[in-house]
Amino acid sequence: MSEPTSTTRLTVTVGPVAHGGHCVARHEGRVIFVRHAIPGETVEIALTENDDDAKFWRADVTRVVEASPERVEHFWPEADALRAAARHGSPIGGAEFGHISRKGQLELKTAVVREQLERLGGLSSDSVDALFSVGVEDVDAKGTPDQQAGLGWRTRVGFAVTPSGKLGMHAHRSHTILPIQEMPLAIPAVDELRLWDLDFTGIDRVEVAAPANGSGVLVLLAPVHGLSDKAAGSAVKRIARFLAALPTPPSVARWNPENSAIEAVSGRGWVKETTDDHEFRVTGDGFWQIHRMAPKVLTDAALGYLLQGGYLNDGADVADLYAGAGLFTAPLADAVGSDGSVLSVEGSPGTSRDARKNLHASEQVEILQGRVEKILGTQSRASHTEAGQRRHFDAVVLDPPRAGAGKAVVRALVATAPKAIAYVSCDPAAFARDVKYFANAGWKIEKLRAFDLYPHTHHVETVALLVPATAKASTTD
Repeated sequence: MSEPTSTTRLTVTVGPVAHGGHCVARHEGRVIFVRHAIPGETVEIALTENDDDAKFWRADVTRVVEASPERVEHFWPEADALRAAARHGSPIGGAEFGHISRKGQLELKTAVVREQLERLGGLSSDSVDALFSVGVEDVDAKGTPDQQAGLGWRTRVGFAVTPSGKLGMHAHRSHTILPIQEMPLAIPAVDELRLWDLDFTGIDRVEVAAPANGSGVLVLLAPVHGLSDKAAGSAVKRIARFLAALPTPPSVARWNPENSAIEAVSGRGWVKETTDDHEFRVTGDGFWQIHRMAPKVLTDAALGYLLQGGYLNDGADVADLYAGAGLFTAPLADAVGSDGSVLSVEGSPGTSRDARKNLHASEQVEILQGRVEKILGTQSRASHTEAGQRRHFDAVVLDPPRAGAGKAVVRALVATAPKAIAYVSCDPAAFARDVKYFANAGWKIEKLRAFDLYPHTHHVETVALLVPATAKASTTD
């Protein structure tokens, strides 16, 4: 990251929203990605990255000259760029759309999904119109007033620690850690811990998992790298003693982010997550959907597509790729019944162990830990039937990490000739790139929905139904 020796300020008129939480502005032919702006506004900006040879610059808004009708007062002072500029500081990251009305956020996210599908996915504007006329859906529309305002949704939160031992968060694209006194995006159980009142000296990172079902909260503490084992243990135990005095004490565990090792200090090193029909154990920093409603919203959408299309009949052979602790695997097993089969693939060893515990009673489920493209590869036992023939799936749920599935996974998946794929994605750009790979291999999007599971941020979740097109190409290049 470039650190200019002096801050250059410009006044610009803001153009369209771009993927990544920025809007595009131009100055003397130079593209500037501006955070904390809204399309159509005239704003004063401070350049934060402006190397002479850079393809583009970055900037934050410091003053609004002409405001958009969708501009509102930011709900979180520490994340507000205007208040930060007034005190000659930087806002924390994690709520970069907090200055935009909820209606405006949905419109901008819809524009981003559309633009990525057209530019990276190769879809025509008419095709996107037909698939995506509803736009990004507000999953909090029927919640409490706070939830409708986009607050109280996070069940997982990560914090840093300031040099003085106070709980904090990073400024955007910076190593600077700023202290905080609240986390309004989190469900109430996180704020009730009052972590900002503690002295975290000796701790580098803090992760909190607070299941939406109200079951026990887990606090993970990562000691500062290089501390002696004794000093690290003392720091963790000191904080655990404070938390044990709370009316509803959380579990506390020492945590190594490098290998996800968990050592429970008080309580247990895992949390219990639930859906309407299933219970899941999720260890330590294992993956689980962050928004309190995300598990239901995403399983209803993804499995709804497959069930409505007739791809999940009794006895079907299906796969859940990047399966995590089994959120999709469990209902898939229910749908195909004891005569069907479910291949569940997860790369993380710890999360894969959780999946084995969670699905141990489902004999039709095979859980494999490893890289998806290798497990689906032609030399893999899992890619063949017991008779030695190439395995062909009736349906697949594909839920890759933020970077997307990628060309190798798409190629390996297409080789199994599934009848349909429900693709769950948390990044519109990665999703659009994969859509292009699938299109080059003879596949198309048949249905598409998008959900705002990350209010006040630029992130958005999509769920698509992919099916083979009539004419198939021969490559994913």
